[in-house]
Amino acid sequence: MNNDIYLDGNATTCVLPAAALAAADIMGQRYGNPSSAHGTGLRAKVVLDQARQCAVRLLGVGDGRLMFNSGATEGIQTAVLSALVAVRERQARGEPVGKLLVYGATEHKAVPEALAHWNRLLGAGLTLTALPVDADGRHDLAALRTLAPDAAMVCTMAANNETGVISDLDGIAGVLAASGTGALWMVDCVQALGKLELNLAATRIDYAPFSGHKLHAPKGIGMLYVRAGAPFTPLVMGGGQETGQRSGTENMAGIAALGVVLAALERGDTFPSHAQLHGYRARLADALRAALPGTVFNNAFDKSLPTTLNFAVPGVSSRELMDVFDAARVRVSAGSACSASKAAPSYVLDAMGLPLWRSAGAIRMSFGAMVDDATIATACERIAHCGAALRAAGMIADQPSAEPDDGLRQLGTEGECSWLVLDAASRSCIVIDPLPAQTARITAIVRGHNYRVQAIVATTAHADHGALAHALGAHFDAAAPTDGYGWPALTAHRLVLGNGAEVAAIAIGSQVLAQVTAGEGARAYLLGIKDGASLPADMVRFAFTAHGDLALPALTTGQTLLCPTRDARNLLCAGPLAAVAADLQLDSSTLAAFLDSHPDAVLIDVREPYEFAATVPPALAGVATGNRAVQSVPLSRLVEHASLWLRGNTHQPLVFVCRSGNRSMKAAQCLRRLGHPGSYSLAGGLALAA
Repeated sequence: MNNDIYLDGNATTCVLPAAALAAADIMGQRYGNPSSAHGTGLRAKVVLDQARQCAVRLLGVGDGRLMFNSGATEGIQTAVLSALVAVRERQARGEPVGKLLVYGATEHKAVPEALAHWNRLLGAGLTLTALPVDADGRHDLAALRTLAPDAAMVCTMAANNETGVISDLDGIAGVLAASGTGALWMVDCVQALGKLELNLAATRIDYAPFSGHKLHAPKGIGMLYVRAGAPFTPLVMGGGQETGQRSGTENMAGIAALGVVLAALERGDTFPSHAQLHGYRARLADALRAALPGTVFNNAFDKSLPTTLNFAVPGVSSRELMDVFDAARVRVSAGSACSASKAAPSYVLDAMGLPLWRSAGAIRMSFGAMVDDATIATACERIAHCGAALRAAGMIADQPSAEPDDGLRQLGTEGECSWLVLDAASRSCIVIDPLPAQTARITAIVRGHNYRVQAIVATTAHADHGALAHALGAHFDAAAPTDGYGWPALTAHRLVLGNGAEVAAIAIGSQVLAQVTAGEGARAYLLGIKDGASLPADMVRFAFTAHGDLALPALTTGQTLLCPTRDARNLLCAGPLAAVAADLQLDSSTLAAFLDSHPDAVLIDVREPYEFAATVPPALAGVATGNRAVQSVPLSRLVEHASLWLRGNTHQPLVFVCRSGNRSMKAAQCLRRLGHPGSYSLAGGLALAA
């Protein structure tokens, strides 16, 4: 049973059941070509005409054109092409025409990309200019007054896809009218369908693209409105369908489904009222505030669609929030779904002038028009569950954690990583090579667990750790004297290493961290268990260096794991190399048989603790696992556990799992390289196994 709570409605929506039935009826029964003159074709044409008539009434098309197409991107292309062909014709006749293509700074990327594409292909020679927005995300009308007299085309949106902010279309129309410009105006109405009242023929809007899959119709079907008298050039020529406006046999299944959705909107008996939608958003916002203290909303609710929330949580990245929500089967996104896979701040929030932590850490939570009270109630419960998981993991700034962290932890960022040596018993830790990007995370860990930071050390000289020291506040004695690597000048412990050298060391719980010279301007650190006043090579578990290929003869053994702070190949750690066989992956269909034949196999979930704790349902539900428990060993703690596995039974099978199979593959490859031949990854992860 699918128990997902889908809150990514601005990306796409499920298909209305009645719309799906209409599409199936077209494909199975009324499959005729609406251009055919026989009875089967005429029955299909009736469906086409009824859908169009409903759209014309609902959108207030009047004398304008309304054509069906594949969706908003095609509509945008057609509108831009139509406008620029008209501009080029005016240029050829020597008529005055604007020189600017103005688009909202928060516009969907499809718009400026289309403008640049057709401007180049048609040789129009116009200049693309972004129209700024204010702190609420609304277009700067003063800036538009300056630009409008020189504009050939203006492109704005009715409501923003990331924030839901509703544009002041009347204000924009007033500026364009007052400027006396002949600029053509396109309004992206993708997020407006069914959420804002539209009477297009009564406006100055020349072009308005729509996309069906944003409002419970299938993907691949959309509409384009063109104002009566506005220039029009078909994007697709051929058989003359859509009265020559958009050739190609019509997508009748999509049109039939969209027609059902439009009819439901017109009747007003299917979807929640606007008052209900506002109530749903308020409940979600209250749940977020309670579960995630410090939550900041990036959209003003009184100026945005009631179906959209955009928020950030101090000290928690958008990736971490996405992961914990996904574990709880609450589907949200980071910004636009078209760019969510790219690790970059939101250009929409950047344009609004929001600080980097808010634009880089933003989460969009949006719901479709089919949402109901039960869905919102369950969503609020799972949000609370996610908040509890994050607090328990010490992820929420200044929120104490119930579970103190212990051992070695790795925090990676794009080929580099920081290392934390943590001791829960003494509530102390040592930070090695902290990255600036990890300052907030390290601070949250230290404060959440109430640790005392004994030292912040570096593998290279003169590293600047001032920002972290300041952020740690009373948890670190920044005034204590240190050398050029951050090593405390008044170290109490001295140890003799395996090569006979006497060095300074810091005790942390039952272990010691010793410093050694690793070349000119470089230092390495050895972590192990001392034997009296010495640290023998076979007791050194980890060696921290700038790079994982630094040999430390006589100081370490083949069982010592080399922990780099520069990890360009994402190896996690290094050690004695072994061949990595090709049979690394198991899929959900073969996992049960593998576990039956390997009763000693261990299942290991390498997601972070907050993901593991937030998982709904339990990991690997529905997959035969022989009732064995799944251990939580997050990838950030893998090196600590790898040291133990490599010193134990290296033939015991280890099956790693994660959400998608990416992190588990890294874990399995790492263990194989280190000499553990029985390491495997679950292909496709929990996403395909559930």
